[in-house]
Amino acid sequence: MQLWVLVTLTAALFQCWRTAMQQKLRGQLSVNAAAVVRYLYGVPVGAALLGGYMLATGGALPALNWQFLALCAAGGLGQILGTNLLIMAFGHRGFAVGTAYAKTEAVQGAILALVLLGERISALAWVGIAIGVCGVLWLSLAGRAASFRELARATVQPAAVCGLAAGFFFALTSVLVKAANLSLPGDDPILRALVTLVVANVLQTLMQGGWLLAREPMQLRAVFTTWRTSAQVGALSACGSACWFSAFALAPVALVRAVGQVEILMTLLFSRFYLKESPTRAEVLGALTVVVGVVLVLAGR
Repeated sequence: MQLWVLVTLTAALFQCWRTAMQQKLRGQLSVNAAAVVRYLYGVPVGAALLGGYMLATGGALPALNWQFLALCAAGGLGQILGTNLLIMAFGHRGFAVGTAYAKTEAVQGAILALVLLGERISALAWVGIAIGVCGVLWLSLAGRAASFRELARATVQPAAVCGLAAGFFFALTSVLVKAANLSLPGDDPILRALVTLVVANVLQTLMQGGWLLAREPMQLRAVFTTWRTSAQVGALSACGSACWFSAFALAPVALVRAVGQVEILMTLLFSRFYLKESPTRAEVLGALTVVVGVVLVLAGR
């Protein structure tokens, strides 16, 4: 198995785990405060990963430049906007619809990577990405859209619009993160990825933490009083992002995002073996579709 595939699968696992842990913060923190803990508590973990990697490989910190810092700031802001738009989709009582359309980030990321980075992938990989996204949409909307007409109608709902916008910003973040990595000097893409992670998390903490201080000062205190759970969320977020950033450095953004869709399969497995919930026929069909899409992406690679 190629390294980037293993790293991507690990990233998806950490993301699924972090999402489950973050549910413990619901009701204790506001939307912005819950987002801040991912970055604030993620900084020391990211720094530890970077330091450990440098000790293990004998690498040295690359010289930072203004282009790198600007790309990190833009990528960090894109992730913040994407997260807020996804939450807005939930506010429109469209949790499933918003989540489903946010998952179109794989297709949007492929297009953005082609336009902005010049990354080209094979026709078979494009087919695999499209099939994988269809599988994710099916899993998210099974039982809610019985026909293509109903699915098309759902696309213009506020939840879907917010979900598509969220997917765009998540995809843009992936491209900007890779561009930031490429703007650093040095021959070690993993080292550059970890530096990008730490700098992006610091900037995100300043951006969303500053917003929290100005608009929700009481929530800033809650960020620290919930440190036991918040620190775990931050650690999982940092580990997941370290894997995502490393995967982006090793392979085209489109392929990483396509393979990363296995996160939804991990969620189903968690539901089946931990919560003892039996999958429906629609879920099994959707899961198989995602698997076929990922296989085609890998074959196209």
